[in-house]
Amino acid sequence: MSSVVETRKTSPSQNAAPKPKKAEKEEVPADINIPDNYVAWTLKSQKPRPPITWDNLLQNLQWVSLAVLTITPSIAIYGFFTHKLRWETFLWSVIYYFITGLGITAGYHRLWAHRSYNASKPLQYFLAIAGTGAVEGSIKWWCRGHRAHHRYTDTDLDPYNAHMGFWYSHIGWMILKPRYKPGVADVSDLSKNSVIRWQHRCYIWLIIGIGFLLPTAVAGLGWGDWKGGFFFAGAARLCFVHHSTFCVNSLAHWLGEAPFDDKHTPRDHFVTALVTVGEGYHNFHHQFPMDYRNAIRWYQYDPTKWFIWVCSSLGLASHLKIFPDNEVKKGQLTMQLKKLRETQEGLVWAPPVEDMPVISWESFQEQASKRPLIVVAGFIHDVSDFLDEHPGGRHLLVKYIGRDATTAFFGGVYDHSNAAHNLLSMKRVGILHGGTQHGLQDKSIPPAQRLRIARYNELGGSPYNSSTAISGDEGLLG
Repeated sequence: MSSVVETRKTSPSQNAAPKPKKAEKEEVPADINIPDNYVAWTLKSQKPRPPITWDNLLQNLQWVSLAVLTITPSIAIYGFFTHKLRWETFLWSVIYYFITGLGITAGYHRLWAHRSYNASKPLQYFLAIAGTGAVEGSIKWWCRGHRAHHRYTDTDLDPYNAHMGFWYSHIGWMILKPRYKPGVADVSDLSKNSVIRWQHRCYIWLIIGIGFLLPTAVAGLGWGDWKGGFFFAGAARLCFVHHSTFCVNSLAHWLGEAPFDDKHTPRDHFVTALVTVGEGYHNFHHQFPMDYRNAIRWYQYDPTKWFIWVCSSLGLASHLKIFPDNEVKKGQLTMQLKKLRETQEGLVWAPPVEDMPVISWESFQEQASKRPLIVVAGFIHDVSDFLDEHPGGRHLLVKYIGRDATTAFFGGVYDHSNAAHNLLSMKRVGILHGGTQHGLQDKSIPPAQRLRIARYNELGGSPYNSSTAISGDEGLLG
């Protein structure tokens, strides 16, 4: 039995097994191996740069940043004195200010630094290009610093530490070399983004084109104002964008209130929001950084939030993150209670029950013959300074000296106001033995003290009762 085997010539490449694709190198997160006590350990082990003096000032300057931050305003000032500002150029400068500003606030900040929403590729390219026009560094560089700022807020590892002073956090950190290297912050997720890699690779050419050539060309080709486009839409607009962003690091940590938490320096203020394209509600932002909003009320100024919402409505953005309202309200309540506690501690209250003497009925009557003492709800009150001030007249108080006026005070003669109850409690001088179960009956507690702000260690027991927190039986956690 014979068989015919068909043979055909093949090239070596056809016979060889296909080569496996070279796997892309996985970037290890920068903070994966840091110790649990990283901040304290770093500050203790890292030797800071020596203090800046006049002798070493030149060696401590960051010359590239200094050049950008001084030459740009110089060009703008020169333009204001040598070239007439046309209304078309002014309008274009304002529009381009908001475009490049949104590139930072909606792009660099809320999209890439905090991942507060997802953006389509077209929107990512728009925000990357617009942000480049603000000339504040590449996305990866900017986000690395900003993530460190949130992670190490108000410490020496914070690149723009507000405790170093207003002007340092505003601009000084870019001009002077830091005494400590900024704390580690992971940006490995950004390295996987093709838009970010493209922008980082082409950054120098992009800032020339988007930062200066584009605004100049629009004014020049549009209405023949080439110089105005360069001076105003280019240089002057860039100065305003710079200091708008810088105010988030300085003004937002200095001006305003802390309605969510006062552990750190961030503050909320409308003025800051106005000059930062909506980034002024900074106390909220530091508490809830992954929320795509900076302002949570409809009337609060946050054009960046409105821009992101519009993009979402158009299908360009999705997965807008909103922190649970219940947790936001907890933050607000915590600060409200804290302020109430401060107010509470500034008031004078009735003497504590345990500090007052217990007096028998006989002793009470004996002492009442020497000064005006009245019993109400088991407490003995000295009304010496109130006899002539009583709204109902002196005679009504004199009638009850040495007697129990509880029934009359609680509506028998007149149903007294909360203010009257509070005032009466301030005149307590003792407790009548057997008069009442003090502290348990509602009548013995002044209205102002029925609701009090107390710290957990001032209560009778822990809020986490041991009988429910720890059980001898094993089971599933609820």
